[in-house]
Amino acid sequence: MAASRKKVSRKKAKRKVAKKRKVVRKTRKKAKRKVKKKAKKKAKKKAKRKVKKKAKRKAKKKAKKKAKKKAKRKAKKKAKRKVKKKAKKKAKKKAKKKAKKKAKRKAKKKASRRR
Repeated sequence: MAASRKKVSRKKAKRKVAKKRKVVRKTRKKAKRKVKKKAKKKAKKKAKRKVKKKAKRKAKKKAKKKAKKKAKRKAKKKAKRKVKKKAKKKAKKKAKKKAKKKAKRKAKKKASRRR
C-alpha cells in the first residue's frame, strides 16, 4: 500500500511538473508572438516612413524640375523681350535715318527750285 501511494504521489508530481512546463511553454510562446507582433509593427512603421521619405524626395525632385522649367521659360521670355527691344531700337534708328535723308532731299529740291 505504501509503495503504491508513493507511485501515485510521484505520478502527481510528474503531472504537476508537466503542467508547469506547459504553462511556461505557453507563456513563452505568447511572449515570442508578442515580440514578433511588435517587430512586425515596427517594420511596418519603418516601411511607411521609408515610403514617405521616398515620396518627399520625389516631390522635391519634381519641384526642382518645375522650378527649372519655370526659370527656363522666364529666361526665354526675357530674351524675347530683349530681342524685341533691340529690334524696336533698330527700327527707330532706321526711321530717323530715313527721315533725315528725306529732309535732305527735300532741302536739295527746294534749293534747286530757288535757283
